[in-house]
Amino acid sequence: MAFNKAKFIEILDYIKKSKKSVNIVAVSKNHPQSAIFSAIHSGVTTFGENRVQEAVEKFSDIKKTKSKIELHLTGPLQTNKVKPALSIFDVIQTLDREKLAKEIIKYPNLIKNKKFFIQVNVGEEKNKSGIFPNEAKNFIEFCQKDLKIKISGLMCIPPLHQEPKPYFSLLKKIAFENNIKHLSMGMSDDFKKAILSDASYIRIGTILFGKRP
Repeated sequence: MAFNKAKFIEILDYIKKSKKSVNIVAVSKNHPQSAIFSAIHSGVTTFGENRVQEAVEKFSDIKKTKSKIELHLTGPLQTNKVKPALSIFDVIQTLDREKLAKEIIKYPNLIKNKKFFIQVNVGEEKNKSGIFPNEAKNFIEFCQKDLKIKISGLMCIPPLHQEPKPYFSLLKKIAFENNIKHLSMGMSDDFKKAILSDASYIRIGTILFGKRP
């Protein structure tokens, strides 16, 4: 499926009417490069990918010629993929454990202009990545004070089939208490609630690109 420009404009209009400052991360994982070019021609400048190798294959040439493109890692990051991830992504949204943070600081030249978000497991689900809410403060301090990683934001994925607003509120509370500016929350099914909960970034895939092949 090609990029749905009409839906993109519809979301932009909703953001404008809500009078919020929100960035759309167009999640292009498992979609072809042709759909990405269609999105770029429609005005998209921020993309999300879940896998490092796929991002390298699809975006290496694009980023060489289109300097305004910002690429976010929105999926889990293995420690052995940190170097290539830092080479292609501008924003890592899924910093979720000490081992990963310690691996990241091994590449000081690659992290200079990068942004890092800590993923918070707001539902405390065993099958999901992320720092539990009660551990968030200590982990944020560990990253910022001990490792000198500047944390730009927090990211979450609320539990499926549950009302997301309490989880968005929890992420917002953790960010406020720790002086963190940005919130990445909300996807295709709940982005309107995320916007009204003061999301800085919404991660939209299915309604822009269609279901993943």
